Amino acid sequence: GLRIHEYLYFQVLSPGDIRYIFTATPAKDFGGVFNTRYDQIHLVPADPPEACGELNNGVFIQDQIALVERGGCSFLSKTRVIQEHGGRAVIIADNAYDNDSFYIEMVQDSSRRTADIPALFLLGRDGYMIRRSLEQHGLPWAVISIPVNVTSIPTYEMMQPPWTFW
Repeated sequence: GLRIHEYLYFQVLSPGDIRYIFTATPAKDFGGVFNTRYDQIHLVPADPPEACGELNNGVFIQDQIALVERGGCSFLSKTRVIQEHGGRAVIIADNAYDNDSFYIEMVQDSSRRTADIPALFLLGRDGYMIRRSLEQHGLPWAVISIPVNVTSIPTYEMMQPPWTFW
C-alpha cells in the first residue's frame, strides 16, 4: 500500500545564501528520534562524503550533525560511522544531484546491527546546494536549527529553497 512519508524540517541559519527550511525524511526502521531541539548546531559535511569508514574530519563531527552522501555502503553503516564519531544525528543526501522531489526510504540492512542516533534522508539537490555554498564560502560547516516546527510558521513566511519550485 501507499505510505505517507513523515517529514522532519531543519533550517540553515548560515551561510546566509542557503538560509532556507529544508525537508528530510527519517529512516524507516532504524535510528533514534530527536528528543531535543538544537537551535544552533553545526551541520558538518563528512570527509570522505560517503562516510563508509574512518573519517578524516571525525573530530568536527563529535556532538554535531553530519551531512553524508548516499552510496558506497548501507544507510545503516553510514549512521553507525557517524554515531561512532560522536555525532548527534546524520543527514544522508541523495547522490543524484538533480533529485529534487523523490525521497528514498532508508531501511535496515541485513546485518542485524542497530543505530541510536537519528538518520534523515535529504534530496540530492538540497545536499548539493548546501555543500556547494560551504565550498564557495570556504566554510567547514553550516549552522542549523533542527527540528523546526513548520506548523507554527505562516506559509508565506516559510523560506523553502527556490530550486524546489524550478
